[in-house]
Amino acid sequence: MKIKLHLPKYLNGISKKPSFKQFILSLIATTVSIALTFGTAAIIDQHKKQKEKHEIVMMVMYDMFHSLQSVEKADSVIYQSMLLQRKLAEDPSLFHELRFQLGGLLPIANYTETTERIFSSSIETINTVGNVLFTECVAEFYQSRSHYKTMVCDSVYHAVMKYSPFTDLKSSLEFDYSWYAIFSSEIKHNMQQLFTQCKQMMAITDKEIYAYRKERERMDASMYENDISDSHINKYIQLQQEIEELRGKLKLE
Repeated sequence: MKIKLHLPKYLNGISKKPSFKQFILSLIATTVSIALTFGTAAIIDQHKKQKEKHEIVMMVMYDMFHSLQSVEKADSVIYQSMLLQRKLAEDPSLFHELRFQLGGLLPIANYTETTERIFSSSIETINTVGNVLFTECVAEFYQSRSHYKTMVCDSVYHAVMKYSPFTDLKSSLEFDYSWYAIFSSEIKHNMQQLFTQCKQMMAITDKEIYAYRKERERMDASMYENDISDSHINKYIQLQQEIEELRGKLKLE
């Protein structure tokens, strides 16, 4: 006995082979899926690169900001020295009081070259930033910073060490700060311009630099908290005292 199966009416019109329309829909779905997968990966990768770029730029901008602060402070030291010289020329009786102030006012460029080395020596870092003009501007800033240290800070220090200008009234008044002041003013002005150009080029605001500085200060403070505590130092001092007391009781030759 043969059993004859009857398909539902709504299936009678469907072919057993996939239609051209179904093939196209399947192809479109596959294409969209691939595009979404690779598109999402590309967006994530682009976001990562932008984040790395911003972090590098902020690191460099903060280093430039900190260096410029140091240069401005050194420049003000030279100006203060010239003011003291004028005060001494107006009233030579102040020599013994002012000579020590003059001798202690040495311009110092207080900065490290760590960020400069990282930025300048890594082609990958430069490629991540992707701005040739910014790279050139930063390189010129670091070159000016180096010139300031050698032509101003180091020069004043070596001149003071060589000539000992503050030993008497005559030498104190004859020590010429003017050329150092001119070099200092010109280099400082150039560094200020380069710093402003870099901020504008990378659309960095003073507010962002301030926030970055506060975060760096917070991290530095956290590191100092993890340094050796006073209790540890006192422990070693006490131990040394005990050793000395016991040693004193021994008859050592």
